[in-house]
Amino acid sequence: MKEDDRAVQERVLLKLSGEVLAGEAGHGIDPDITGELAGAVLDLAAAGCSVGIVTGGGNFIRGRDLRSIDRITGDQMGMLATLINGLAFRDAIRKRGGRAAVLSSIPVEGIFETFSPEKAEEYLNRGYVVIYAGGTGNPCLTTDTAAALRAVQTGCSRLLKGTKVDGVYDSDPAQNLEAERFKTLTYDEGLKLDLKVMDAAAIAICRDEGLPISVFDIRDPKNILRVFKEPSIGSLIGGMNCE
Repeated sequence: MKEDDRAVQERVLLKLSGEVLAGEAGHGIDPDITGELAGAVLDLAAAGCSVGIVTGGGNFIRGRDLRSIDRITGDQMGMLATLINGLAFRDAIRKRGGRAAVLSSIPVEGIFETFSPEKAEEYLNRGYVVIYAGGTGNPCLTTDTAAALRAVQTGCSRLLKGTKVDGVYDSDPAQNLEAERFKTLTYDEGLKLDLKVMDAAAIAICRDEGLPISVFDIRDPKNILRVFKEPSIGSLIGGMNCE
């Protein structure tokens, strides 16, 4: 594909939890799992997608769980954890022959370039996988909200949200064996039912901008490409026939 053609590719934003990078250990970074995810992202790019990524930081620290530290400081610590994950994922993509850049919402001179929509556009048009680190750069907002915001700022057509289950259920499938999966639901249903798949601010941003959200099982990294091609393997919030 010519570099000039990349500007007209479909763009997607992939949201990964920090925990998925940790694998079964539940903490830190599992190089094998991270490598598999990086390979799956490159498969998605090879299928004609321009890909942005936002990761959480829960594999190192979750600010809201630090009860001895005030909320603002805890969230700042969590944002720094996403910077570590950004570097790790960039390394994994490069080791598999891809090109990746990390743009941080928090200025860290000498390590990261600072995020701007224009800088992201430049890299995406050149065929890079762009990793957005540091959350939104503000406390009290989750990396889900950062993912929705970056997706809108960079003109994505869909937000892919990887989880530990194969979609959105009407109750916790780990607690209720009869829980039913939604194939589609509206943004307002996602907000009203409070199903904990994404925070309300993230869903509201997507609703206001008409950005569909595909929720799918990330435990098999190959599902990243599968859900892009066939959203029905997960749950689709918003989008065709479910506005």
